[in-house]
Amino acid sequence: MCGICGYVYLDKTKSPSGAILKVMMDSLAHRGPDDEGLHIKDNVALGQRRLSIIDVKNGHQPIFNEDKSIVIIYNGEIYNFRQLREVLLKRGHIFSTDSDTEVALHAYEEYGDDCLKYFNGMFAFAIWDNKLKRLFLARDRFGKKPLYYGIFDNQFIFASELKAILKHPALKREIDLAAVSRYLAYEYIPSPSSIFKNISKLEAGTKLFLKDGACKIESYWDLNFGRNENRDVREIESRLVSMFKESVRKRLISDVPLGVFLSGGIDSSAVVSMMAELMDPKEIKTFSIGFKEASYDESSDARGIAKYFGTEHHEEILRPRAMLDIFPAVLDALDEPFADSSIIPTYLVSAFTRKFVKVALGGDGGDELFLGYPSFRAHKLSGLLKAIPKDLAKLPFEILTRLAPLSRTHGGMNYKARQFLRGIDYPEEVRHQAWIGSFLPEEQKALFAPGSGIDFNPFCIYGPTDRYYKAAGAADLLDKISYVHIKTYLSDDILTKVDRASMANSLEVRAPFLDTELAEYVVTIPNWFKLRNFTSKWILKRALKDKLPSSTLNKKKRGFAVPVAEWLKEDLKGLLLAAFEKRKIEREGIFNYSYIKGLLTQHFGNRHDVRKEIWSLFLFEMWYDRWMR
Repeated sequence: MCGICGYVYLDKTKSPSGAILKVMMDSLAHRGPDDEGLHIKDNVALGQRRLSIIDVKNGHQPIFNEDKSIVIIYNGEIYNFRQLREVLLKRGHIFSTDSDTEVALHAYEEYGDDCLKYFNGMFAFAIWDNKLKRLFLARDRFGKKPLYYGIFDNQFIFASELKAILKHPALKREIDLAAVSRYLAYEYIPSPSSIFKNISKLEAGTKLFLKDGACKIESYWDLNFGRNENRDVREIESRLVSMFKESVRKRLISDVPLGVFLSGGIDSSAVVSMMAELMDPKEIKTFSIGFKEASYDESSDARGIAKYFGTEHHEEILRPRAMLDIFPAVLDALDEPFADSSIIPTYLVSAFTRKFVKVALGGDGGDELFLGYPSFRAHKLSGLLKAIPKDLAKLPFEILTRLAPLSRTHGGMNYKARQFLRGIDYPEEVRHQAWIGSFLPEEQKALFAPGSGIDFNPFCIYGPTDRYYKAAGAADLLDKISYVHIKTYLSDDILTKVDRASMANSLEVRAPFLDTELAEYVVTIPNWFKLRNFTSKWILKRALKDKLPSSTLNKKKRGFAVPVAEWLKEDLKGLLLAAFEKRKIEREGIFNYSYIKGLLTQHFGNRHDVRKEIWSLFLFEMWYDRWMR
């Protein structure tokens, strides 16, 4: 696992600066503290920082082919690299290392651009082909590993993280207000946009070619939700367990110690159960964090699973204050606005895990593939309510928003009713995002300062959601929403959160649920086997019924609880008010101060639950103060 960066002069007569490349590489040192390497020749500069996982001794990068005409810098893991290596050896390729990076290089040499279809893993890489005078970039299918790029002053610049590109002196920092609008709607910035004009994210499952000054981007993979064929429950259960076990087995390949994040929920517990069948449970290192305050603590669930399987369990019990203490470090790790507050406990568990191992497995992807989120149930409920006149259908939720007390957590009835009402009037193409985001389009129209030039049409602000909804290739609504979730929320929120939090602590995290073959099979399972009535992950729970305790299978989904509402009224109040100071907001010229003041009045007066809106704005202002000064 690594950090990569580089730049190419489009004018082939110019030579890159080693000093500039080194500064870019140093900004990625947290991603690769073990080693570094660079390659500068003609108009091309490639740099890499390495976290040594496979072939620790010899896997130094960049890596060249036999005649030095092709060079690669690489971030990630290819889990089937050993099988590919055997094929390539038989075809006459000569290897100087045992690393998966060199396998990727020779696969490109053998198969060209089609090499990607042979890779099962997570990766982002850059290959310079000196014969073709072409740069080839690619990102894995689900977007586990990041890659940014942009063109400034006749130079194509790329890196694993935005902060490395910002170190290049040719870059011009101009905020993209359309991206700010989408951030406020999504709580992250959906690909391919970034917070800055002229810098983009390479989307998951795509490849990019730079040749003769021209940039070309193509998709190389997609999920097909259009083949819901199998109806045999027992066969589905058996195949799910078999494929998931194989997925976990692939991710146990490592030359350094590894462990697993264990929350006690079904997804992480499923990973542990498969590991326990593949190795001595006493050799499995499980990691969890807990909090002294019961309302935020799930450590007993994790402890129970560890005891059930007999793992070597590591647990750290903290006060919620610990999340505040590392808040500045989390902000430093985020070079784009990002409002998913669960990145804070994710950072904590990553830091704790890194004290013991370099690699950890996690349960990411299970909710998206098996319809585990509450918003999927909301879609099903809204479908049932179609038979009732809209005003009558909305009435119970309106009563709850008026009568139910404001909750200190997102789980309260007041919060759920309010969120349901916020999205119910939107077309089903974009309703999902209206439910789970912060600011609706009409709210943004009042929030932004006059003259922003933003198009507040819902189908513009929710453009990525609408685009993927139309591209889903599925007939059923829940299949379409699952596809949208995978393409947006999974890639740009969940996987971004885990990547930034873990790599800030020099820890690699692997996701067995996102194995290519497993995911391609799961999307062929009819969605009514995933969301049975209002029971989420029904088929997964059935498949694991003999492998996990019933208390785990029946556990209500919680996720990492973060006391955002309390923080904003207490510990973070001073910082919050400073971030929203009138002269500051007016000087920046992005938002309407009177609207922000109204939100603060509602929040501190306990009139309405506007924590999501305030938190998203607060995180934007904190980002602005760090990266635009």
